[in-house]
Amino acid sequence: MNRHDPPRHRDWMRLALAEASRAAAQGEAPVGAVIVRNGILLARAHNEKEAAGDPTAHAEILAIRRAAAGLGGWRLSGAVLYATLEPCPMCAGAIIQARLARLVYGAADCKGGGVDSVMRILTPGVWNHQVEVTAGVLADESALLLREFFQAKRRLE
Repeated sequence: MNRHDPPRHRDWMRLALAEASRAAAQGEAPVGAVIVRNGILLARAHNEKEAAGDPTAHAEILAIRRAAAGLGGWRLSGAVLYATLEPCPMCAGAIIQARLARLVYGAADCKGGGVDSVMRILTPGVWNHQVEVTAGVLADESALLLREFFQAKRRLE
């Protein structure tokens, strides 16, 4: 895990946070993702599980699908995925399959994280493709958005 946090990571993470805010406004768990290659935005997405009725409609999966469609192929070599929350095991597997170069995420997911917290799907040396990981970029902002969303949800129940 690399904690290096250059300004460009924060800029792209702010865009992912904007996507997470859109998810919250739509009643979705507030997770956002963007994919960037060579400083160019390839895709942006937020959770759409509720709207789509699809358990795989995580922000990361949707961003990967959109980036691949935009490029006309599934290999996202050289691209960076920014996610506001540590990806789950499903999304971590998709990151490997898409051949993303780097994952940058905000808040850790101590209950379902597939990168550092619960499972370590992206462990170097396990797969034929290696993904660099930068954790904790705008983690406080990401965690606050999630906390406020779920606190409000509990008050309504």
